[in-house]
Amino acid sequence: MMDYIALMERFVAENEEERQTKRLLLDTCRAFPDTILTRENELVHLTASGFVMDPALQRVLMVHHNIYNSWSWTGGHCDGDPDLLAVALREVREETGLTRIEPQSGEPASLDILPVQGHWKRGRYVCPHLHLSAAFVLIASREQPLREKPDENSGVQWFDAAQIPQVCAEPQMIPVYARILRRARRLGGVTPIDIF
Repeated sequence: MMDYIALMERFVAENEEERQTKRLLLDTCRAFPDTILTRENELVHLTASGFVMDPALQRVLMVHHNIYNSWSWTGGHCDGDPDLLAVALREVREETGLTRIEPQSGEPASLDILPVQGHWKRGRYVCPHLHLSAAFVLIASREQPLREKPDENSGVQWFDAAQIPQVCAEPQMIPVYARILRRARRLGGVTPIDIF
């Protein structure tokens, strides 16, 4: 069984923002050991996200998220699964139809605390809460067929990484994507680009 706390402890923060986020995220996980992996905790959920890139690290696969009405990464709740990488891979498969996906690394590329607005889902109101997200860079060939997951998204599309600020309607997410993109390209030996 994957130790999600140890995985997040290994995350190497590169600046004060990342250090503070990592500290608070870990403190919160430790404060709710019995419910952080489930939706029983209505205030905060541990989630895993997938930032899917092509092997050349030039293009990003995004889904048009129904709740946020924006092109975004894939991801979702752990729902009891402590293996965050497995959760990220599962969510990519479910939300995009991709079948062949490899992690760039088994380590998170970003740890984030993300606010979620109150919304209706499957006929039930979900109160505002926080997602503690561990994001992974995942690599997939662009030749694979794609499909939507209509209950969650209305589109699945590859974009040039530089297009993210134009297609993402969530301004607070652009710095997150930019940070992950820079880290992925450095790890892959490709010159980092700034998207904002």
